[in-house]
Amino acid sequence: MSSLHERLRSLDPTLLAAIRRGIEKESLRVRPDGGLALTPHPEALGAALTHPRITTDFSESQLELITGVHATVESCLEELTQIHQTVYRAVGDEVLWCASMPCGLPVEDAIPIGRYGSSNIGRAKTVYRTGLSHRYGRRMQTISGIHYNFSVSGDAWGALPWAGGANAGYFALMRNFRRNAWLLFYLFGASPAVCPSFVRGRTHELVELAPGTLYLPHATTLRMGRLGYQSDAQSSLHVSYNSMESYSDSLHDALVQPYPPYEEIGIRSGGEYRQLSTSLLQIENEFYSKIRPKRIIRRGERPLHALRERGVEYVEVRLMDLDPFAPAGITAPTMRLLDVFLLHCLLSESPPDTPAEIAAIAHNQERVAARGRERGLRLWRNGDDVGLADWGGELLAECAPIAEAVDHAMASGSAYRDALAWGVAALADPETAPSARMLHAMSGNHKNSYTDFVLAQSHAHRAAILALPYPAEVEARFAKFARDSVEEQRRIEAADILPFEEFRKSYLAPETLNPAPR
Repeated sequence: MSSLHERLRSLDPTLLAAIRRGIEKESLRVRPDGGLALTPHPEALGAALTHPRITTDFSESQLELITGVHATVESCLEELTQIHQTVYRAVGDEVLWCASMPCGLPVEDAIPIGRYGSSNIGRAKTVYRTGLSHRYGRRMQTISGIHYNFSVSGDAWGALPWAGGANAGYFALMRNFRRNAWLLFYLFGASPAVCPSFVRGRTHELVELAPGTLYLPHATTLRMGRLGYQSDAQSSLHVSYNSMESYSDSLHDALVQPYPPYEEIGIRSGGEYRQLSTSLLQIENEFYSKIRPKRIIRRGERPLHALRERGVEYVEVRLMDLDPFAPAGITAPTMRLLDVFLLHCLLSESPPDTPAEIAAIAHNQERVAARGRERGLRLWRNGDDVGLADWGGELLAECAPIAEAVDHAMASGSAYRDALAWGVAALADPETAPSARMLHAMSGNHKNSYTDFVLAQSHAHRAAILALPYPAEVEARFAKFARDSVEEQRRIEAADILPFEEFRKSYLAPETLNPAPR
């Protein structure tokens, strides 16, 4: 604690005020009755391949909304809201499903895979998703969430000599994040229930809450548990976050070494591509981590090459459920508490991880995902059992001086301290956590129906978003984004000269992962 205090005091308030954040939010498009919309990506939104703010994720039915980088929580949330306004004016009577676990799903093959045009890069994006469908199934890919991108000013590293520079500092942050991420499962998990169509034909431990609804009584985030983004194949990937070298070497091997079960799938069958490669990971994005080091890539550049060549630019937090009570899927207090938590991860001592600790991290996360609101739940820490409430209380107490310092630096009154106070209260009373609030709302107003609750919330959010003023300059800006994206996709398609197979082999060549010789 004293070390954290000392490190916090070493940061000039201007550096705390210079933290940056951005959001990537996934949402399924659904029909007014709650069924998955099988319509193509709306033409009015431009080209999913090249639009800077609106694209698709796995499915043609799954929008991804992307903000720019923002200096304040307020401006980030404002842009995310404006993107929602633009989307709702383009999708007719469809609504955005406001929960992370999907709506009622059709049979597996009816879930449409994202399409990105005829260019090589567009075809590669579709083939990658086809590979995901063969490896994990399409239903798993319809899970949606929020990615929270976070960075500190480049100048801050000079004021944090103990961090060892940006790469070492960000990896220290990520090690601590992994150790303590279970607390975010508890505080922000909002997926305790699911429609039975999601688990059709699968073994699971869910119980029926009502006809058409399965759940676990004390679950916080089924999305982050055994039923969510999990991969038995990737469980063999023991990725260490002790350094850029250990992290990148682990991913490098997974990207280039053939994996026998995926060799059985094959690259092509009957002239149709089934996946991009037979390695454990087709591309870097397939690595299902709760947090990832990121660097903005250049056109055609591999993400791992960018990291090795130019270092970590920001971290991407990938465990946040959609908040079904928030029209934009996330609230300002949540973003502020994430900022404080991430600063705590950065400023705290961060010893190297070990295989034993990585196993304990997985154990804790699985427990909290499935049983986080269970009174007296205990977790593993440094070889001992410790109560979730006790450990969480210690972490949030250590966050108090950080919240105070950020409020001072941002001139935000008590906004960051208020966000932290909410976290303390939610830890003390599990019935106020989002996962419990969701179950209470389902019980009180929707006869315990997951689908009815989420559909009602989704329609309410649609109405609230459409009722907001939509300034002419915002409308014009997004109309230009759409026009420019279509023109850019046409330009890319016209410039292609390589046959797709040559492009695929060239893009996936092992040497594309390596930094340039120095």
